[in-house]
Amino acid sequence: MSSTTKFRRRGRGSVALIALLLFGSSGLRVGLSAQSAMANTSESSSKEQSASSETISAKELSTDEEVSTLLSTLLQREKTVKEMELKLDLRAKSLDVAQQEVERRITALEAMENKLRSTLAQADSAAENDIARLTTVYENMKSPDAAALFEAMEPAFAAGFLGRMRPDAAAGIMAGLSPQAAYTISVLLAGRNAKVPKS
Repeated sequence: MSSTTKFRRRGRGSVALIALLLFGSSGLRVGLSAQSAMANTSESSSKEQSASSETISAKELSTDEEVSTLLSTLLQREKTVKEMELKLDLRAKSLDVAQQEVERRITALEAMENKLRSTLAQADSAAENDIARLTTVYENMKSPDAAALFEAMEPAFAAGFLGRMRPDAAAGIMAGLSPQAAYTISVLLAGRNAKVPKS
């Protein structure tokens, strides 16, 4: 083997070694770049995940606050409705009590009215009985004595009695009166029914 051939083989080995070193250096650079890129991507992804987590957390917080506000509003409305129901219930009870009191008073007034009506009827009946009795007494008196009594009476009062008497007894009393008293009583007796409607 010649020296030229040996030199060529050595040259090829050096070139192969240099090429291998270049490829290794290139591969190492590519690996480092890839690792750096992956680290950046991982960091970016981590940041994005962190930002996304913060966004979700903020949304959840916002949603929780809205739910809390809504719940508080609903509870307040329920409280207001219960208060209104309580007031309405109290008002209804008050109205029931008032109605019972009104009914009790109406019943008492009706009882008093009936009692008063009965008392007035008794009084009217008693007064009528008294007048009828007095009329009978005057009718049975002697005409001159009755005439003297009627002369002293108020004309309207005397006319009331004379109008209730039997005609013969009234005529006897009228005959014993003074002309002025007899005239006045006659006018009152004649005008007593003048205001009564004719039809």
